[in-house]
Amino acid sequence: MTRIAAHRGGAALWPENSLLAFRNAMALGSDLLEFDVHLTRDGGVAVIHDATVERTTDGIGAVASMTVADLRRLRLKGPEGTLTSERVPTLDEVLEAAAASSVRLLVEVKGPAPRVRYDGLVEKILAALASAGFQDRATVMAFNPDVIARVRLLAPRARTTLLVSRGGVERAGARPEATVDWAVAAGVTDVGLEHTLVDERVVAAARAAKLLLGVWTVNDEVTMRRVQALGVDVLTTDRPDVAKRLLRGDG
Repeated sequence: MTRIAAHRGGAALWPENSLLAFRNAMALGSDLLEFDVHLTRDGGVAVIHDATVERTTDGIGAVASMTVADLRRLRLKGPEGTLTSERVPTLDEVLEAAAASSVRLLVEVKGPAPRVRYDGLVEKILAALASAGFQDRATVMAFNPDVIARVRLLAPRARTTLLVSRGGVERAGARPEATVDWAVAAGVTDVGLEHTLVDERVVAAARAAKLLLGVWTVNDEVTMRRVQALGVDVLTTDRPDVAKRLLRGDG
C-alpha cells in the first residue's frame, strides 16, 4: 500500500514546517511527516525549508546567522501568506510532538547553499533521533550525496534517501531510471524522486535494486492515482487530506 507523507506537515493546509501542521497531519492519519532542517548560529537544529527566513516568516536573514531564540521571535506565514501565531520549531520539539504517535519521519537535511553541507548538522540530527528513540522511525534524506555519505559513516543502519529532481536528471543527460543506479551507488535504502520522473521502468528498477521508492510533491488527484497505480511506496504531498481520501477511500 502506498503510504502518505505530509510534505512540510501539509504546506497547502497550514503554516509549513509548523507544530500545528505536524499535529494536524498526524490527526488526519498521515503515515509520515516530511520536514526540513537547518543549523542555527548557536548549534540548534531548526525545522524550516529555506536557508533564509523571508518566504515563510516575518523576519529577514539567513537561518545560519540566527540563534534559536532569534527564530522563536519570528511568526510563520500560513499558506495564503498571512501571519500566524506559529513559530519556527526545533527538531527536538517536532520529535516531542510525534513521540506519542506511530508516525514515521522523513528528515531532509538542508545546507546553507546548494551542495554545501553544514558542519556538524548530521551529528546533531542523529543524536536527537537516538535520544528520542526515533532511530527506527526516521529516514534521513538529502539531495547532497556528501550528506548521505556522512550519515552512512556515522549510522550505517539508518534508513537514508537520496533525493533527485527532474532538473538533476536533465543536467546529467540521463534517463529517469538512472536515478536508481545513483541511489545504489550512494548506498541508500530509499530513493525519493520528483514525481514526473517515475514510470514503469523506474519502478521496476527500484524493485530490482530492493530500494523503497518515494515520489514528491504530488498535490493533484490525477497524479495521486497515477503514482499509486504504479505502486510507489511513499507519496509526499502538501494535501494529505486529499491523498488520504483518494488512496484509502475515506469519505
